[in-house]
Amino acid sequence: MSHLTVYLENDALRPELSTADPALMAGHLAHVGILFERWTAGTPLPASADAEAVLAAYATPVEALKEARRFRSVDVVRVTPATEGVIALRAKFLDEHTHDEDEARFFVEGSGAFYIHLDRRVFRVVCEAGDLLSIPAGTPHWFDMGARPRFTAIRFFTRPDGWIASPTGDTIAARFSPFDPVAVEAA
Repeated sequence: MSHLTVYLENDALRPELSTADPALMAGHLAHVGILFERWTAGTPLPASADAEAVLAAYATPVEALKEARRFRSVDVVRVTPATEGVIALRAKFLDEHTHDEDEARFFVEGSGAFYIHLDRRVFRVVCEAGDLLSIPAGTPHWFDMGARPRFTAIRFFTRPDGWIASPTGDTIAARFSPFDPVAVEAA
């Protein structure tokens, strides 16, 4: 389930806000410059759909976002527990970092959690199928796909070589609970 939890940066145990209401999520995130939207496929999409079918199913909102945000390219990434190097891939994004361009992801299936560090707060956004999240360039954040990741996402890029993560050196990510899709579903 899509979910937003907001914490003070020095208190990872007591949230200031916890909601699964998409409208409240979108409004609260917009207040700090983060885009959150819900999209639906233009055509039915089987779980086994390849990248071409995924992009065709979401062609209209993908093109609209590319034009609105000046993204030049998109791709589709699928990560499962069987993905080669999945442990290292997860670890790569668990420390706080920034990018020189916006990071926009649309979840076609599965889930993952973005932790966004702004205004002395951490905004944990659990994204699931149908969720678009766009984090502005230079915004400190980290991403956790979970210990047994399973998701397919459309990624948006401004530069042809994609985005590069720049670590902030802040250890804040270690103070927050890792993403556990089972725990989120039970909440």
